[in-house]
Amino acid sequence: MAPVTEEQVLPRMRTICAKLPGTEEVVTYGHPGFKTAGRLYAVLEEYKKKLSLCVKVGVEGQDLFLKDPRYYLTPYIGKQGWISLDVNAAPLDWTEVRELIVGSYKIVTKERARRATSTRKRPRKRVTP
Repeated sequence: MAPVTEEQVLPRMRTICAKLPGTEEVVTYGHPGFKTAGRLYAVLEEYKKKLSLCVKVGVEGQDLFLKDPRYYLTPYIGKQGWISLDVNAAPLDWTEVRELIVGSYKIVTKERARRATSTRKRPRKRVTP
């Protein structure tokens, strides 16, 4: 069986991501990615000759995925809750891929909304001598 290529995966990722509001396609560190409101939520990268789909699942959700040998901690940003799916480890289940991408999008948009509300200007406390 021939390995799955970026040319096979990327168009399908585009179709999934295009349905998510505010999505834009970008190239980040030479890899195609998708972001919303300035935040990445999906990247297709080749790392150590392994083509992988990288998504954010949250630090608390990583352990569940990492029990599956198809997944590994995303290099450099794994500590921020990202995992990578080796697209050639097993035949791709596009329902699973869609759920991963949509789930990552939801995590990123919720984080963005939470940060926006927490950075509202608050009145300064006066310090009296």
